[in-house]
Amino acid sequence: MKNFIFSLTLLCAFAGAAGAQSLDKLADKLSAGLKDRPAIKLAVLEFPYAGGKVSEGPVVVQERLITALAQNKKITLIERGLLKKVMEELNLQSSGAMDEATVKKLGKMLGADAIVTGTLNDLKESKTEINARVVETDTAKILAAASLPVKKTWKDTAAGTGTGTGTAVTPVDFGSKPLVQVAVLLDTSGSMDGLINQARTQLWKIVNELVSSEKSGSRPVIEVALYEYGNSGLAPQTGWMRQVMPFTTDLDAVAKELFSLRTNGGDEFCGQAIKTAVDDLKWSPKSDVYKAIFIAGNEPFTQGPVPFQDAIAKAKAKNIFVNTIYCGARQQGLAEQWKAGADLAEGDYTNIDQGAVAYQIAAPQDDKIAQLSAQLNNTYVSYGSSGELKMANKAASEAVARGAGKSVYAERAAFQAAAAPAQAAAEADWDAVSALESGKMKKEDIKADQLPPEVQKLDKEAREKYLDGKLAERKKIKDEINALQAQRKAYIAAEEKKQASGANTLDKAMIESIRSQATKRGYKFRK
Repeated sequence: MKNFIFSLTLLCAFAGAAGAQSLDKLADKLSAGLKDRPAIKLAVLEFPYAGGKVSEGPVVVQERLITALAQNKKITLIERGLLKKVMEELNLQSSGAMDEATVKKLGKMLGADAIVTGTLNDLKESKTEINARVVETDTAKILAAASLPVKKTWKDTAAGTGTGTGTAVTPVDFGSKPLVQVAVLLDTSGSMDGLINQARTQLWKIVNELVSSEKSGSRPVIEVALYEYGNSGLAPQTGWMRQVMPFTTDLDAVAKELFSLRTNGGDEFCGQAIKTAVDDLKWSPKSDVYKAIFIAGNEPFTQGPVPFQDAIAKAKAKNIFVNTIYCGARQQGLAEQWKAGADLAEGDYTNIDQGAVAYQIAAPQDDKIAQLSAQLNNTYVSYGSSGELKMANKAASEAVARGAGKSVYAERAAFQAAAAPAQAAAEADWDAVSALESGKMKKEDIKADQLPPEVQKLDKEAREKYLDGKLAERKKIKDEINALQAQRKAYIAAEEKKQASGANTLDKAMIESIRSQATKRGYKFRK
C-alpha cells in the first residue's frame, strides 16, 4: 500500500451547537474516502494555528479527532507516546505543512500509512475555520480536501506566539496550576478487608508522593476520586458499585470515607467499574495532566457485562493510565487477565499481599511533627456561615488520622504543609487565614462580622495585626514541618531498604506507578 498524508485542519464543536457540525460527522466523511484502503494505520498530529498562536486548540482537536477516528474499526491509530517521541527525534513541531521528504521519513519511522495533521484559522473570537486535505506521501499529491467553520470550545493564551514555520513553541500549561487526577477503584467484596485497611493507612503516604512532584516550578493540585465495587450491599442495577467521592481536593473527606467502607460478598465487574469512572468523572481534557485509574481486586478481570477491553479503550482515548493491582499470587493475576488490562492503557500490573499488615516505620521526627500539626490547627480563624462546621470537620479528620497511628498522622501533617498553595485555596471560603494565604482575599476585603466573636470585638488595626500574626505563624510551622518531613523520608527510605524482601503492599504498588507515569507527563520528583 502506498504511504500518504491524511492532512486535516479540524475543530471539534459540541453536539447541538448552532451552525456547527460534529467532529464525528466530519471524521466519518473523511474516513469514507479511505474505504478502499482497509486496515489503514494513522498517526494524528496536533492542529496548530496557521499563524502560530498559542492555544489549547491544537491539542483539543488532536485528542477529539483520535476519539472520533477510533470509532472506525478499520482504522488503526498510532499511540500518541510513540508519535511524540518520533517528532522529538526529528526535531519537528506540528505546523500543518511539511515537505515531501519529512513526510516520508515521519511515516517510515512511525510505521504509519497516513499522518493526520492540519492548521486552525480563527474567523472571529467564537468561530474557527477548519480545512482538510489528504496528501499521498510518495507523491505529495492532494487526494482530498474539505473546509468547515466551527464554534470554538477551548481557551487561547497571550503567552507568546509561534512563527508559523515549524519553529518549536514553548509548551504552555493552560491551568493556573499543574493538575493530578487519580481515581481509586476498590473491591469491597467480603474477602477484601485487608485491601481496605491498607488503603486507610496508606492514603496520605501515597498523596505525599504526588505532592512531592513539581511541574513548571509549581507543585500540582491533587484531585482524588473513590469508587467501591463488588459489594452485595450495593444496587445490582449499578453493577454492585458506587461512586464514594467524585474528584475532590479535600483529602480529609476521602480519608473519612475510606474508614466508613464495609466489605460484603458480591460480583466484581472490573470492566464496568472502569467504564463508569471514565464516563462519570470530570477528567481534564489536557494531555499533559497526569490522569490515572488504580483498580484493585482479586477476581477475574473478565467478569461482568462490559468487556474490559472496551472500558480501557475509553480510558486510553482520554490519556488515562489504567493500573491494575491483583490481591493475590502474581501468576494467578496474570491468568485472570489483570496484566492484559493494564497493558492496553500503558498502565502497570502488580500484585500485592492484601493480608499483610502494612508495616509503619516509626521515624524520630514523628513526635515533633505531631506537635507542630496541633499548633498548625491553632492558626485557623473561621470565616462565614460554614466556618465553624468546617473547622469541626477538620478536627474530626485529624482525630481519625491520629487514631490510625503516628506514621499516618505524620503523613497527613506533612501533606497539609507541602500542599500549602492548593490547600489554602481549597480552604479560603471558610478560613480567613487561608483566604489571605491563597491571595483570594486582602485584609481590607475581610468582613469583621464574618469572623469569630473574639476577633470581631477587636478594632481594625488590632484585627489585621491578629490575622497577620496567624499567617506568619502558619508559614513558620509549615516550613518546619517540610524540613522535618524531608529528614523523615530519608530515614524511612533507609529503613525500607533494610526490609526490601518484605511484602508488597498497596502504597508500594501505587507509588512506583505514580513516579514513572507522572514523569512521562512532565512532572519531576525530588530524589
